[in-house]
Parts: sequence; structure tokens; C-alpha cells
Amino acid sequence: MERVLEGEIDGVLERWRLGAGGAAPPCLLIEVPHGADQRAHFDALAARLRGPFPADLHAFFHVNTDVGAVEVGFAVAAGLVARDPRRSVGLVRCLLPRTFIDCNRALDLQAGDLQRGGLTAAMAPYVRDADDQALLHALHCAYVGAVQAEVELVCAAGGLVLNPHTYAPRTVGISAVDDDIVERLRECWAPDQVERWPLRPPVDLIVETPSGEDLSPPGAAAALVQAYAALGVEAVRGGTYTLHPATMAYQSARRWPGQTLCLELRRDLLMTDWTPFSPMVADLAQVERLAQPLVDVLDAQLRAAGR
Repeated sequence: MERVLEGEIDGVLERWRLGAGGAAPPCLLIEVPHGADQRAHFDALAARLRGPFPADLHAFFHVNTDVGAVEVGFAVAAGLVARDPRRSVGLVRCLLPRTFIDCNRALDLQAGDLQRGGLTAAMAPYVRDADDQALLHALHCAYVGAVQAEVELVCAAGGLVLNPHTYAPRTVGISAVDDDIVERLRECWAPDQVERWPLRPPVDLIVETPSGEDLSPPGAAAALVQAYAALGVEAVRGGTYTLHPATMAYQSARRWPGQTLCLELRRDLLMTDWTPFSPMVADLAQVERLAQPLVDVLDAQLRAAGR
């Protein structure tokens, strides 16, 4: 399936389109806010910052970035266009590593709100230089502003938004990120320690707010649970995370209830090899397999909406 790079903000994002061209908004926008998953993305932003930063911070980047999410996004887009070539699907990939600035976080949330949701802050606490903070703030605003404009266009026209994420296979015992994050992560993932930590569900549907309100497309979560079960894959609702107000996905879901779907796929199930502290390569066969239920359910949702 041909992908067309429609636009970019240098070092901030790429905008792709699959399927039909034209001026009409896509029927689906796939936003990958943690799409900066290559070492080159980390190095490019690190080179613009003054620091200093914790030693071997790239190790934290590799274990905490959503490798495979972009591939899942493209697989879903291609599958939906194959079902109906008249469709157009957009994909926005963030190029800013969440190691420095997380573009799926609101900038103004308090630490207590984040900790209650099991979330990290938008800007890492080891970013202390004022110029670095100002630059990262500006980059975050550039990304979020561009995405919000895309979401408005798509959702106002009756389209849907998909936020695919991937997460590490286990919830390790680290409650906050600070200067010794790399050392503590290496301890948690040591071969003689790693099985202490609970294994996460293969698929976690992040569809409910902390108060239990479901903001996803009606029926989509239940259909996905069944579709993944048919593959022999467990999918749960809110097994690890809720759709927390600290996240930008919550903001779009609250603005357009019933039009946003957010989920986590377990990263080790998408990789050729699970190597937490070094670069990983997505297994495209596994990506296609785990993307298929999303294609099936989103196709049904779009058809029901006449899209």
C-alpha cells in the first residue's frame, strides 16, 4: 500500500496519508504520539539540548519507547483502505522522544495527578536547564497544536481517531522517574529479578476514564475483546491504564466522545527479539496479526457511519 508523506514539521512530526487523495478529511486519523522509536530520533533531539542528563539515558529511551506502534498504525491504515479503496486514512507520527518530552501528556498536570494514574510527566524531571525546558515546551506545543487541528477536521466530518501504543511486558517497581532511572531499570529487568514483576495483558483497551466513563466508539471495546479472543490473544479494558485526564488522548476523546479509540499492545509480542535496553525490530508478521482485529472492528464502525 502506497504511503504519501503529506507534510512534516522538522524534528517534530510527519503527516502521512494512505488511500484516496483529495481535499476531504480522512475517515480515520491514526495518531502515534510516541512514534519517536529510533535511536536517531533520540540523538537528534539530545543534540539540541544542553543538559546535563543521566548517564546512558538512551537505555531508558529504548525500554520506554513505543516500538511497533507506528507499524501497527500503518498496518491498520493499509487494511482499512484495502477493504474500501475510496477511503483515506491519515497517520501522524511524533518525532519527539518521550525520554525528554511526552506529547501524550498535558503540560500543566500536577505530580499527584500523574502518580495516581501511574503516569510519567510531560517533561522529564532531569531536564533542568531553562533553555532546554523552553525548547521542549515549544516543541510540545507545536506537535499538540498540529494534532488538535487534524483531530478537529477528522472528527467534525464524522471520522474516528486511533491512538496505538505499545508497552513493556511487565509493570516494574518504579513509581517515579529521576536521575537514577537507568540504574533502577537495569536492576528491575535483570534476569534474576524480572519475573518478580506482574506480566501485563497482551492488549489493554484504554477506553474508560478513572471514573469509569467509556469514551470510545460504542461497542468497539466489546468487539475487540471478542476479535482478539478469536486469535487466542487476551484483550482487557483498563488492565494497566485508564483514559486519564493527564493524557492528550483523553482531551480528544472528551472533545469528541465516541470517536476516539486508544489501546496498548504488549511490545514483546510485536518484536523479533525483546531487547529492552537496545534497539528492537518489529516482526511485521506479528504486527499484521495483532492489527487485524483493529481493522475488522474499525471497518465495521466506519461502515456503520457510511464511511
